[in-house]
Amino acid sequence: MRAIIIILDGVGIGHAPDADEYGDLGAQTLQHIAEKLGGIFWRNMWKLGLANIFPIEGMTRNSHPQGAFARMVEKSVGKDSTSGHWEIGGLIVTKAFPVFPNGFPDEVIEKFEKVIGKKVLYNKPASGTEIIKLFGEKHIETGCPIVYTSADSVFQIAAHEKIVPIKKLYDWCEIARKILVGKYGVARVIARPFIGGPGDFTRTPNRHDFSLPPFGKTMLDLAKDAGYPVVAIGKIFDLYAKHGITEHFHTDDNADGIKQIIEQIKNHRDGILMANLVDFDMKYGHRRDVIGFAAALRQFDNALPEIMAAMNDSDVLFITADHGNDPTHYGTDHTREQVPLLVYGKKVENVSLGQRETFADLGATVCDILDTEPTANGTSFRKEIM
Repeated sequence: MRAIIIILDGVGIGHAPDADEYGDLGAQTLQHIAEKLGGIFWRNMWKLGLANIFPIEGMTRNSHPQGAFARMVEKSVGKDSTSGHWEIGGLIVTKAFPVFPNGFPDEVIEKFEKVIGKKVLYNKPASGTEIIKLFGEKHIETGCPIVYTSADSVFQIAAHEKIVPIKKLYDWCEIARKILVGKYGVARVIARPFIGGPGDFTRTPNRHDFSLPPFGKTMLDLAKDAGYPVVAIGKIFDLYAKHGITEHFHTDDNADGIKQIIEQIKNHRDGILMANLVDFDMKYGHRRDVIGFAAALRQFDNALPEIMAAMNDSDVLFITADHGNDPTHYGTDHTREQVPLLVYGKKVENVSLGQRETFADLGATVCDILDTEPTANGTSFRKEIM
């Protein structure tokens, strides 16, 4: 058997019960996108039961869905991609990753500067697209990296590809990753390469995340240990810090990710195929682009029939998200939301799975389906769907 897991990065479906603790009360990524555009109908996700999870303007409840559906609540602290993905894999983060709303302390920056032989520019929270507009020209003149963070636990390094070659930028990130441990152990160090000239700087697909390694075994490790192939598409390889993965494929954007998902499904192997489609979050959620976000959702929805047609009779498809990123919410950061869960397969029952109290239920179910060792957390819903 095979579990195909597609993470729609940042596609939340309603604020979490504890959203007020994160300043995200009222955030509803999918619902607000639909409302802003006067109602939207994502036909193929509707067929799987999307509108049965929470009401979405333009979509009526489906009385005969083609799959199982639920909403999942994050039990981990935070609203980061790392904690979200780890929890999907069966690990619950109980201590928040550190954040640096005033920038990183001198102790960190001075050590980083000494090793790379360059001073850093900025070192405060910022929007990635805005910061290269402000400091891109100075970076070109000096060769100094632009360092910034956000409300998430990230240390981001932006550099022009013609000034700092990709390999060198990745080396700088590896250096930062080794420095950022203990009380400074951010969830991710992120390479943010860009190209172009003043007034026309553009980030490239050569982004790379350097995550902390998971603190225990995830469903990926358990599947690999059981002898299954574990294929990662997109930034899955980064978020799990290479752990539990037998093969991985970089993606340039959602279109490339969808293409690779279909190609890998057609390989008809057992095990796990796990993909992250990052454009929802990176290109549209953080930039508060409602129209772009909606177009990306339409692109994925239109591709679903081809994805489903490529599946074997024993394959099970899980579609979910790692957090929210409501483009109508204030700020430019992730939003603490529940996430949708759609499950499809020839052997999957059409059933409501209600509210799952942790993302880890997904990982527990995958391990149950593959008959591996169980995850540390989560309750399998295999018997409810098969």
